[in-house]
Amino acid sequence: MSETVLAVIPARGGSKGVPGKNLAPVGGIPLVARAVRECVAAGHVTHVVVSTDDPSIAEVARSAGAEVVLRPADIAGDTATSEAAVLHAMDAHEAAHGGAPVDIVLLVQCTSPFITSEEIDGVAEAVISGGADTAHTVAPFHGFVWREDTDAAPDAPGPLAARSASGAFGVNHDKAGRPRRQDRPQEFMETGTAYAMRADGFRDRRHRFFGRTVLVKTDPARVLEIDEPGDMIRARALAPIYDADRAGALPTLDDIDAVVLDFDGTQTDDTVLVDSEGKETVAVHRGDGLGIAALRSAGLPVLILSTETNPVVAARARKLRVPVLHGIDRKDLALKQWCEEQGITPERVLYVGNDVNDLPCFELVGWPTAVANAHDVVRASARSITATPGGHGAIREIASWILGPALSRRDLSQ
Repeated sequence: MSETVLAVIPARGGSKGVPGKNLAPVGGIPLVARAVRECVAAGHVTHVVVSTDDPSIAEVARSAGAEVVLRPADIAGDTATSEAAVLHAMDAHEAAHGGAPVDIVLLVQCTSPFITSEEIDGVAEAVISGGADTAHTVAPFHGFVWREDTDAAPDAPGPLAARSASGAFGVNHDKAGRPRRQDRPQEFMETGTAYAMRADGFRDRRHRFFGRTVLVKTDPARVLEIDEPGDMIRARALAPIYDADRAGALPTLDDIDAVVLDFDGTQTDDTVLVDSEGKETVAVHRGDGLGIAALRSAGLPVLILSTETNPVVAARARKLRVPVLHGIDRKDLALKQWCEEQGITPERVLYVGNDVNDLPCFELVGWPTAVANAHDVVRASARSITATPGGHGAIREIASWILGPALSRRDLSQ
């Protein structure tokens, strides 16, 4: 029987160093949504919870695919520990899931903007099968660490020899004989990004380090914690570089010539309501309509392509004023033919899907894109993945990738 792995992302509303930082966008995506996206994409994680005291953060977290636990005020202040938030989130999650116990709990910090699903899986794997009680991410470190002697009197009179014991001193080296880098033992810096703990041990010790601790090594170039305004500036400058090498690379208007959309599960949440006469209805997101209008306004051809025969698909397409092909058994063949008729190279098409019947289209196009709550196999095959689930504004998010700041300036009256 597989273990329950709960990822907890603490995200308070208050922040003195960078006000509102957990909702601040990096690479066009709020920090909390970036963390949720990577947790959702991690293969070992079974549940993702955001612990917050802020309604706006809660809304973004839910849209990104996380459960939300509202944190009480007594553990939401500046002096509250992350451990307290994780323990509370564990209790709330177990209560909401019929008392089913959590086996492994992860603490994931959304203030690390370049966290990856691989890192999250790495700390989880160390506990699941690596014999660890706790594990956390670290980066190789080769620097010389110094500390100032606060009791020293640097301007004290007297000969140099009498003052030689005061002043700054080396912490991890002897300043009188510093060894070469290759002659020093390897040291590691805690990144503050992801931690994994056996849940029972964590409840008992109430601390993220206990028992056997395993270090999960990560790329030091990606290590950045946002604590000050300057950190946010650096993160936004680096996002185009580090986001581009992820499976979640985001396309721009220069990368694509058309957008093709599946319907159920991408423009809806895959829920169908059936009345007593058998009539089916679905819910769509108003923001998706705005995003599609913006793409059309930018001159991009947009097509809805669906296997669904429900007339609601055609009705929605008419509302959006985009062409539709529905009731299609072989969507890949229909897509290929449409590209030929439009004179569009498939490699320049962004296709959005959520389930395994979209995989043939994924193999055909240059930008296969999955919504956040897509099937695991679909997410694994995608070149880009939204932070927002289908039916909750995922198409609007994709439009923001493609159009960037221009999205807000588009004339959406068409």
